[in-house]
This record gives sequence, structure tokens and C-alpha cells, in this order.
Amino acid sequence: MDENNTQIDKNSNLNPMQKEAVLATEGPLLILAGAGSGKTSTMTHRIVHLIEEKGVSPYNILAVTFTNKAASEMRQRVEILIGKNLNMWIMTFHSACMRILRQHIDVLNYSRDFTIYNAGDQKTVIKDCLKAENLDEKIFAVPYIQKIIGDCKNKGISPKAYEESCAIGSKEYKIATVYASYEATLKKNNALDFDDLILKTVEILENHKEILNDYQEKFKYIMVDEYQDTNNIQYRFIGLLAKRHHNICVVGDDDQCIYQWRGADIRNILDFEKDYPDAKMIKLEQNYRSTATILEAAHHVIKNNHGRKAKKLWTDKEKGDKIRYYKAYTEKDEAQFVAEEIQRLKGINEKYSDFAILYRTHAQSRAIEEVLSSYDIPYRIFGGLRFYDRKEVRDLVAYLKIVQNPVDEISIKRVVNEPKRGIGLKTIEKIEKVAQVRMESLFDVMKGEEIIGSLSSKVSEGLKSFVSVILKYQEEKDKMKVSDIYEALMKETGYLDDLENQNTIESKSRIENLQEFKSVIYDYEHNNEDGNLSEFLEKISLMTDIDNYDASEDAVLLMTLHSAKGLEFPVVFMPGMEEGLFPSRRSYESPEGLEEERRLCYVGITRAREKLYLTHSEQRMLYGRSEYAPISKFITEVDKDLFEDNEFKKPAAIFEKNEKFTPFEQMKYFRPNEIKVEKNNHAKDFNVGDKVTHKKFGEGMIITLEHKDGNTTATIAFENLGIKNLVLEFAPIEKIN
Repeated sequence: MDENNTQIDKNSNLNPMQKEAVLATEGPLLILAGAGSGKTSTMTHRIVHLIEEKGVSPYNILAVTFTNKAASEMRQRVEILIGKNLNMWIMTFHSACMRILRQHIDVLNYSRDFTIYNAGDQKTVIKDCLKAENLDEKIFAVPYIQKIIGDCKNKGISPKAYEESCAIGSKEYKIATVYASYEATLKKNNALDFDDLILKTVEILENHKEILNDYQEKFKYIMVDEYQDTNNIQYRFIGLLAKRHHNICVVGDDDQCIYQWRGADIRNILDFEKDYPDAKMIKLEQNYRSTATILEAAHHVIKNNHGRKAKKLWTDKEKGDKIRYYKAYTEKDEAQFVAEEIQRLKGINEKYSDFAILYRTHAQSRAIEEVLSSYDIPYRIFGGLRFYDRKEVRDLVAYLKIVQNPVDEISIKRVVNEPKRGIGLKTIEKIEKVAQVRMESLFDVMKGEEIIGSLSSKVSEGLKSFVSVILKYQEEKDKMKVSDIYEALMKETGYLDDLENQNTIESKSRIENLQEFKSVIYDYEHNNEDGNLSEFLEKISLMTDIDNYDASEDAVLLMTLHSAKGLEFPVVFMPGMEEGLFPSRRSYESPEGLEEERRLCYVGITRAREKLYLTHSEQRMLYGRSEYAPISKFITEVDKDLFEDNEFKKPAAIFEKNEKFTPFEQMKYFRPNEIKVEKNNHAKDFNVGDKVTHKKFGEGMIITLEHKDGNTTATIAFENLGIKNLVLEFAPIEKIN
């Protein structure tokens, strides 16, 4: 065994393929890392090997990923293995580009104290641009324009290039004028949106060779995590930096490319060996997360995709529990089954946080939430309203942004009248007109005596108060801690007093959120002794939902399948496995769409460590419509022998012909060993219109009766659970006289 292998064996439990990846440091390397295959450990040890065994300076290594959580975990692991803190570039794409922009954005005629606009700020700018162009929001929907602008930036398409691609006079051509106006507004406000962070960095590197040369020489070794999720502009960014030394290692899994709808290009990973003909490929196929049964089910689904590199996950773990499938009558019945299973398993030393319910669309959560609440099961919705998106938090962040960047007109217009200072829309429009004529910023005009003198005494006093507070802390910001600036702004703007005077449940809740935001600032200051306002605003602007995930909270987690990527749970429920919902109707418009849906199913299945439940409902109320849907093709793609089969052989019909079981067959098969049923003869006692009571479902009324195959099926409308179909020969119901 050579010296390098000896070193790795002493310091890790890497498997042979992981070791090979760690040692392959020179030249292009593609690591195909399947779900749960230990890619973070591999990347971590590869960085340590470069530093300790190859003598590479940490300064010469760049490692980029997509979430702060993943970057932080990797950085911490490296520092633990090396035994000291390193100021390494282990960070997200956006953080890396932010660091470059803070040094060089002046070459694009921006100032280095630029502001970052979030999605809400973007919508505000777009609305203003639509108004300026006299375009109707009902025809030119803001979210649609926002998506077009984002797509253009992710592909490196400028407003002019987009305009040239559109027919003159078309709707798209008019959107191009909004895009151009949007860009001009951001430039005037010294602001960038999230997509600009990478786009502007690439613009600098492509047009300023001396800057590109510096970074190419600096980053002799580059590693990219989740390469399958890179879009065109991220691909160009990495390609520029790696062009000199070619020591580029990309890690990813084409089977987990689920973000093509927001720009991810699966061709980046599939064509890596075309981009780098001398590239080496290593597959990490040993899974450390899931049971053999779960991995087998995942493989049965994903192998039906054609646009993928051949691989198959395996594990040395035992087979584990078979997969549970439940066919519900309605979405409420489905949710009730999930709740009952959680309660049952919770009694076997499980925690609520061990359970995750992963659905295709947020709209599915309503029925699940209602039932979980009725069972007193604590739950948390992941990916709902973010803490940083709450009004009061956004308001105080806007104040901080103005202190940092006084030409940020979006933030000024947001809070100049928060709390109320008598500064209404007409006053703001008046100030804007003066600013346009003088070619000055809003804040510069607000500071002037001329505009103050043209306003009523009440309005002028309010404006003076606003301006004086901002000016005071603009001068002091470099001498003060962020927490002190925040505390002062809360009080001196009157924002906190206004909430306290309202004395309502809502205002008290908002005050609590503002206090919690102070904890965020304290945490930042604790970890960044030399931190400043600019850096803090940068940090929170790059926060994502996944960064707020707290695994220690004992609650069932509800989230979309897209949000679940990168997470894992002992028990996973995947409700809504129906044609038209999952896979979605839209996915059938192209083979690529259906393959992405299948990859999403693969991601969902491989989130489960020990137990997996796949459920679907014959009838579902969604978006105000009640529809019937056949079982999802993804369930039928799984080998039926992998499903739980405790009492009798599962009929092939459920997988091949999608034929319906009778309600009793569903109960008997899909809840095996949980009910012992004996046939009775009281069906003849019931008639349409009878009021009945069910031991579990409560009171209801019989709507229809159907006699078939020696059994009588009653359609019963229950007061609290809606309509259910029950076989009277077996159902525990009684007539109410």
C-alpha cells in the first residue's frame, strides 16, 4: 500500500471508490455520487489530502456548492480534520461571486456598497416599470415577467439580446422594454438581484482579463458540488476559472437533477467528458442511508429514464421493512391514514421529527394539516413564509439597507412612511419628479431644504425625522456593532413604539419577531468578531429555506419533494401518487419533463432511511375541483414484491391494469394485520336516507346503496370526514333511530 493510501486509512473509513476519488487530484474528475453515498465525506477528505499530503495552500482551493448549510458543513469537517480554522473559499456560488464583486464591481460602474434585492424587491421594481411603460399588470403578470428576467440572466441574455429575439410589437417585445427598464432601475439604485451575483461576476471575468488571470492563478484546484444543478451562467463561471489549470473536480448525480424548471442544465454533467476529454469518472454507488428494499424501489423507478449515466445504488445494510402502499378514497382518508401511522409508530420509540411528509405541490398540505391538527400531532411546514419575508423583519432590514446604501430607492419607498409619518404616495411622487429633473437620488432630494419647504408642516416634520435618523447612522455605521444600529433604528424611527401602542395580538407577535431577529444579529456577531453592516446584510440576503431547517425541533416535517433534496428521515410518506398530480399533467408535454418528474420521485424515495409509504387517493379535491385519478405510473414501476404482503399475494392488477379493489379488499390488503373482520348480515337493515353512526368516522347519512357480488356498498356522507364508500357486511356502523 502506498503512502497516500496509508494516510487515508489512518484518518477515515472511506470505501475503495471514495479513496480513489480522494487521490485523483490532478486533471478533470467527474464523481458520480448517488444519493446517500457519502459525497460530502469524499470531498472533505479530498480537500484535506490536497492540503496535508500534496502541500497545496488552502488559498489555492475553491469549493462551491448550492446551500450555506452544505458549505458550512464541509468547511467545519475540513477544519476538524486539519485541526485549525482556515479562511478557505468553501462557499456557495453566490457567496463566492459576492466576494469577487465586493472587490471588483467598480469596473462595472457600481459602488462596492451595493444592495441585494430579494424576490419581493424585484416585484416592486417590476410593478414600477410596468407603470412607467403604461402596461397593464393583468396582461403582463409580475411573476411571469420576473421568471423571464431570471431565465434570461441564468442564460446570460441581456435586455438588448432578448429584445432582438422578439417580434416587434409582440407581448414579448414589450416585456423586453420592461426588462431594460428593470435593469436601469437596479443600476440607478446601486442594486443587484440574486441572479446578478453570478451574471455580473462572469461579465467582469469575461471582459477584464487581468482580473480573470488573477483568479485563474489563485484557484489551482476547483471542486463543484451538485454539478447537475448548475445553470448556464454557473457553468460559464466555473469554466472560466478552471481554464488554466484544468484541476476541476465536479461531484453530482444526474439522477437527482430536479431543478431544470429554474435553469439547471443536466447536460452540464452528462457532457462533462466532452468538455474535458481527458476527464476521469468515478462512481460512488455504495449507499449509507437507506435499506436495501428502499434502494431497490428507487432503482426500479429511475432505470426507466433514458437520459442518465448507468449506475445502481447498493448497501451492505439489511433489506429492512417492505414498502407500504395505501389506496385512499379521498385526500382526507389519505391524510387520516398517514396520521394514524405516525401515531402508531410514535409509540415505538420514534420522535415526531423522524417523520417527513413529502408532496408534489404545496396545495396538498391543507388536508394533511387539518388531520394532523385533529390528532394533536405537532408539525412544521418547510418552505412556507420565511422568517426573513415577514413584514416587520423586511421593514427593519430595509432601514439597515438605507443606512448602508442611501440610493436604494426601493427600500426608501418601503419604509419612509413606516411607521406613519404622513408621507403618502402623492408626496413620494412629488419627490420622485424632482429627483428625475435634477438627476439625483430620492434621498439626496429628501435632504434638501427646498423639498422640505414645499410640504405641509406635518409631512415635512415626518420627512425630517426620517432623514435625520438615516444620516446619523450612516455616519456612525463603521464605528458601531450591527446590533447597536438595529436597536437604535427600532427605537429612533418610532417603529417599535408604534407596534407597542397598537397593543394587539398581531403587533405583539411582530415585536417577538423583531426580538428574534436581534438573536440572528447576535449570532452573527458571535461568529464574526470583525463583522460589519455590509457583511451582515450580505449574509442574510443569501439565506435559503434549507439554512433555516432545525432538525432538533420535534415535529413532523411537511414539505415539497423539491425542498427535500439534501435531507433524510427515518420515515417518509409520499402522498398524492396519482397520474396528473405526480407525475404532473404538464410533464407529459415532453419526454424530458416526464424524466425530470421521475428523478423527483427518485429523490423522494431516497430520502427514506428505514420506512417508506406511498399513498394515493381515488378522488381528490385540489384547486377547488374534485377529480378522480388513476394510480401513478411511478408506483407501478416498482417491483410488486417490494411491497408489504403479510396476508396474501398482491394481485398483479394493481400494478398492471390499475383495476379497482372493492373497499373491503382495500382495507384487508392495505392495512394487513390491523383489522380482524367477520362478515355480518345486517346490510338488509339499511336504506338510502338512513342516519348512521360509525365507530371511527362518527355520524353520517347513507346517500346510495349498491348490491354487487354478494356485498352491499354504501356511499355515506359523514359530517366531519366527507364521503366514504363502505361495505355494509363488514363496516362497524349502526342505524340511528
